[in-house]
Amino acid sequence: MRLSAGYALFLAGIVRAESQYLVNELSFGHGPRIAPEGSRSIPNFSIQGSPYVPELLSNKVILTPVAPGNARGAVWSDKALQNQNWIADIEFRANGPERGGGNLNIWVVRDGSHAVGSNSLYSVGRFEGLALVVDQHSGSGGMLRGFLNDGTTDYKHTHNVDSLAFGHCKFSYRNLGRPTQIKLRHNESKFRVEVAGRLCFETDKIRIPSGYNIGITASSADNPDSFEVFKLAVLTTETHHDYSQQQHDSSGSSQGSGNAKPPTQQRMNFGRGGQAAIDDPYDNAIPDEDADKITSSKAQFADLHNRLQSVNHHLTTIFRTIAQNGQVDEQRHAETSALLAELKGLITGRLDKLEMLLNKLEKIDVLEQRMRDIEGEMRATRHEITGRLHDSTSAIKFHVEDKHEALAKRVREQTHSGHARLVWVVLGSQCLLVGAFAYYKRKKAHPKKYL
Repeated sequence: MRLSAGYALFLAGIVRAESQYLVNELSFGHGPRIAPEGSRSIPNFSIQGSPYVPELLSNKVILTPVAPGNARGAVWSDKALQNQNWIADIEFRANGPERGGGNLNIWVVRDGSHAVGSNSLYSVGRFEGLALVVDQHSGSGGMLRGFLNDGTTDYKHTHNVDSLAFGHCKFSYRNLGRPTQIKLRHNESKFRVEVAGRLCFETDKIRIPSGYNIGITASSADNPDSFEVFKLAVLTTETHHDYSQQQHDSSGSSQGSGNAKPPTQQRMNFGRGGQAAIDDPYDNAIPDEDADKITSSKAQFADLHNRLQSVNHHLTTIFRTIAQNGQVDEQRHAETSALLAELKGLITGRLDKLEMLLNKLEKIDVLEQRMRDIEGEMRATRHEITGRLHDSTSAIKFHVEDKHEALAKRVREQTHSGHARLVWVVLGSQCLLVGAFAYYKRKKAHPKKYL
């Protein structure tokens, strides 16, 4: 009795949260395996894809592979959501090259596997319900946007689909090496979307009717991103009629045996970090009783037996959780090692490029030094040429002036005596011409003599 009371106080000190119920028919990824070993399908879910069906592993569904591009994948619940107060917890991861592209779509729509299939928001036609799109809209590092449709809008033929969003927020989701969590909370008063435990957007103007299917689709581009889904857990605070009937039948059938079967909806608690912790099916709290009520040794033995069994079940749950966490830690260690190896290779390549760049910069420094030496030599050559040209000009000017003065003096001497002679020659020739003309006139004036 003291052990049970202390353990109850221990649990109460660790977990102070609101009780929720997991809807198994609309959930996967909350256990050690998504699907039974050897199975190629998820219970209560259908998988679609183009050109290949998404790959199903033990702990995740790869909707779009790293190659080839232009692929589509989808996972849809076979049963519809019948509750008004519900929480959808999705964990996904996106990996790809530096400029990879693609989008992840979370749907709550009527007849989703037929109305939407494996389409994205940009390729779907008419649908009735809610769609959340995760992509790199407008060159952002990551963005989540919400869209609504009452079945009248054909998104495939709408020119500006982005203008129809009613809420959005930015966050990083690519190549983080860990899953990213998105939570959808819906009740009678508001609709709320959280990303990694932080509020993305909320509104009190949305009411999603019951009878809608929950699904996740992804599509990749030519340079593809790989979208992996680890978990889709749907929780509710209310109980649907079918589930209540199952609980009533199971409890009624177990009254004779005294061993109550676990209900279809497993109970979940939300801690301060916002993460859901699934309780074990054997977590049936035994209420404390007064010691005076146990009067016989048989009743005391039965009470001790039941409480030891409860402690054993709790320990089994703890060991199972530790084993699961160990497997997850090993997987994440392997993924981290792969990412570190990839990062090491990338850093090595960048260092090689940096070394080449430094070598080129050293060559540029040598070239600049040579250019400075050539510039100095050209300046010295210019000064030397200028000096020699000045000396040559002075020498030429001196010689030209000396020769010019001697030549001018000689010309003056020669031209002084030559002018007088020329004058006398001209005058003499004129006199001779005048005498010859006079003689001619005289000879013409005398009469002719005939024999």
